Amino acid sequence: MNRKHPAIALLAASAALIVAGCGTTTTPAPTNTAAPTGEAPPPAADGGAYITVVKATGIGWFDRMEVGVKEWAQETGLDARQEGPAQATNEGQVEIIQNLIAQKPTAITVVPNDLAGLATVLGDARAAGIVVVSHEAVGIQNVDVNIEGFENTAYGSQIMDNLAQCMGEEGGYVQFVGRLTNGSHSEWVSGAYENQTANFPKMTRLEDPMESEENEEVAYNKAKELLAKYPDIKGFQGSAGTDVVGIARAVDEAGKAADICVMGTSIPSVAGSYLQSGAIDKIFFWDPALAGKAQLQIAKIIAEGGTITEGTDLGIPGYESLVKLAGADNAFAGNAGVAVDASNVGDYNF
Repeated sequence: MNRKHPAIALLAASAALIVAGCGTTTTPAPTNTAAPTGEAPPPAADGGAYITVVKATGIGWFDRMEVGVKEWAQETGLDARQEGPAQATNEGQVEIIQNLIAQKPTAITVVPNDLAGLATVLGDARAAGIVVVSHEAVGIQNVDVNIEGFENTAYGSQIMDNLAQCMGEEGGYVQFVGRLTNGSHSEWVSGAYENQTANFPKMTRLEDPMESEENEEVAYNKAKELLAKYPDIKGFQGSAGTDVVGIARAVDEAGKAADICVMGTSIPSVAGSYLQSGAIDKIFFWDPALAGKAQLQIAKIIAEGGTITEGTDLGIPGYESLVKLAGADNAFAGNAGVAVDASNVGDYNF
C-alpha cells in the first residue's frame, strides 16, 4: 500500500478548489448588479435580525461557523446570531424556524439536516416576508438562494483522487454520510464513486454509503463493525465533520492506522491529533466561518433589494466570483476549498 501523503492537488476550472483565507477579514458590503434569480426580492431590510440555523450545536464545525456569524455582525453593525438544535434532527430545526418566524427576523440562513423535511417551514418563512438562504443544500425548495463552498461533485472527485493514491488504486473502501437525506453529502460521495468507477477499476465500494447521524460515536461504532466484517478493507471516506474522527478511533484501536487510508471532510481542530498520528491521512474542508459570512451577506444583499447571479462578488475570501450550479436556478458556489494533511495542518487555527 502506498502510505505517502500526496501533495495538495488544487483542481482547475469548474473542478478547482483553492485555499481560502481563514483569518478574520473585514470586508465592505459589495456592490451587486446581478440579474434576478427568478423571483422578486422582498422589501428592503428594516434592521431586523439575521439568524443562522445550523444542524446542531456543540459541534466543532458549527462552533467555527458561529465565529463567522459574530464577525459579520461586528463588521456590518447588524443583529446576527446562530441557533441550532442539541441533536442534528430535522424536527429540531423545524421547531427553531417556526419560533423564528413568529419573531419576524429579516433573514434566516440554514444548513439543513433534511432538505425535504424543511421545505414546508421554509415556505412559511418566505410567505412571512423573511429572506431564506441555505448552505449545503442544492435543490432544496423554498429558499431565495443556496450557496456552496464549491461544486460538490468536483469536491467528492478530489477526495477520491487522494484516497485512491493513498490506497495504491486498489482494494475495498466504505463511504460515510451524516444523513442519507443530506444533499451535499450525497453529491460528495456520488462524485467520488463516479470517479472511482471510471478511473480506479481495482477499487471496490463495499457498501452503500453509511449514515453516521452527524455523530462521532455512531461513526466509530459503525467503523468497528465494518473492520470486523471486512478485515482487508483499505479505505474510508467521511462526509460529516466528525466522521473521520470516529472512523480513525476505530482504525487506531484496531492497530491498522498504517494500513488503512482515512480521508474526508473535517477541520483541523477536530481532526488534527489524528492527522498527526497518521490515523487520518487527509481532510478536506472550507472555512465554516467564511461560509457563515457568505450566507449572511447573500441574505443582506437580497433584503436590500439586490440579486445574486454568476460573477457576484460577496467580498469574502473564496466567494469573490460566484458560479451558478446546474440543477437549480438559485444555487451558486464559491471557490473556497482547502485540503490538509499532517504537513500543513499547523497552518490553520480552527
